[in-house]
Amino acid sequence: MNVPAIATRGLTKRFPGGQVAVDGVDLTVPGGSVYGFLGPNGSGKTTTIRMLLGLITPTAGTSTLFGDPARAALTRVGALVEGPAFYPWLSGAANLLRLDAANPAADPASARRRAAEALDRVGLTAAAGKRYKAYSLGMRQRLAIASTLLSRRDLLVLDEPTNGLDPQGTREVRNLIKDIAADGTTVFVSSHLLAEVEQMCTHIGVMRAGRLVAQSPTADLGSGAPARVEVETADVTAAARVLTDLGLRDVRQTPGRAGAEIGRTAPEHVSDLLFKAGVPIRGFQVIRPSLEDVFVGLTGEGFDVGS
Repeated sequence: MNVPAIATRGLTKRFPGGQVAVDGVDLTVPGGSVYGFLGPNGSGKTTTIRMLLGLITPTAGTSTLFGDPARAALTRVGALVEGPAFYPWLSGAANLLRLDAANPAADPASARRRAAEALDRVGLTAAAGKRYKAYSLGMRQRLAIASTLLSRRDLLVLDEPTNGLDPQGTREVRNLIKDIAADGTTVFVSSHLLAEVEQMCTHIGVMRAGRLVAQSPTADLGSGAPARVEVETADVTAAARVLTDLGLRDVRQTPGRAGAEIGRTAPEHVSDLLFKAGVPIRGFQVIRPSLEDVFVGLTGEGFDVGS
């Protein structure tokens, strides 16, 4: 039986004054997955992460990491929350050694080796001796991820790891996350960037106003959304009549086009009836909703789909 890397039941956070930031969230993050925790800013993502990491106390509910109470399993977790903080005048390697020295569970005898391995894993070996203040944004974010890899981690929790990065830095971090996951580490990525989540995540959870409104493998998230058939024609009225007579739902007409939800009806059956009815067809296509369409439908607002 596979134990989820993260499981929460009824996780809730209510702040003084009655504000409910997280409301009864039931997360299930499969081990070995790259789980995208997606939602507009202010939807409760960071508050949920803080509860998982023991940084704030839930008002109600439970959370487990690999089947153990979350606080007891934190030694297996590396986390990056709300951006990195390093000494600008120290090198990348020196910053990692300083962080490692602050960890009472770390072995000082192996610190240099582990720092070098972490830098190598994120592609910063050549810049190990370079001062942090001279690092690009992408390099800074990779160093932050390296800091979570100083000891073996079974789970990485990354809050907005590509926030503020240019396209090159974003690609660097995205590829790094994929590489880390390929080594067997579960990666939990919070983001508001739909394009990034869609490209690198195997599973997705969607937050809206403190609630988890959807959760599934990425490929399945839009499978239940209705597809539409769109007919390009000079006789829109006749085409719409055929779609209506077929019993299709949400028949719409626009200049030069008629469309409807196709449901379980075979597309070839629709086109055949249009032809038999004498409708002149210039174009015919079945349009399936994009992931963005699904998310907008779930949350009631748009997402930043850029990178």
